[in-house]
Amino acid sequence: DQEQERQIAIFDLLEENYFYPEGAESGPYDLRMGLMENRLVLDVHGPAYEKRHILSLSPFRGLIKDYFMICESYYQAIRSSTPSQIEAIDMGRRGIHNEGSQTLMDRLSGKITFDFDTARRLFTLVCVLYWRG
Repeated sequence: DQEQERQIAIFDLLEENYFYPEGAESGPYDLRMGLMENRLVLDVHGPAYEKRHILSLSPFRGLIKDYFMICESYYQAIRSSTPSQIEAIDMGRRGIHNEGSQTLMDRLSGKITFDFDTARRLFTLVCVLYWRG
């Protein structure tokens, strides 16, 4: 499920995104994400632009753990619950995902500007990195 979510997020980012690093002249930009010593690393490269942003994972840890727990409940519910139960769990899942996306936007404020849909897709990738890491 995590791999599928990663593939969908990357596909959606490539199809449509708004991503503007502060101080950059123009895109396109290449973004590489990774984990290093319990930190999120974002390497951004573009024409005449290269910058590394390092963020503490502390503000994300609780959100990511909650997100994984509710995703597990969601995947179990799909197999055996009523549509209204599935919808209720999915609303909670989306709420946590939105909170993580907003946290990512806040943490990168003044460094990288992106829209909420792009933030949601990037938060998905942060979760996958955390899960793998």
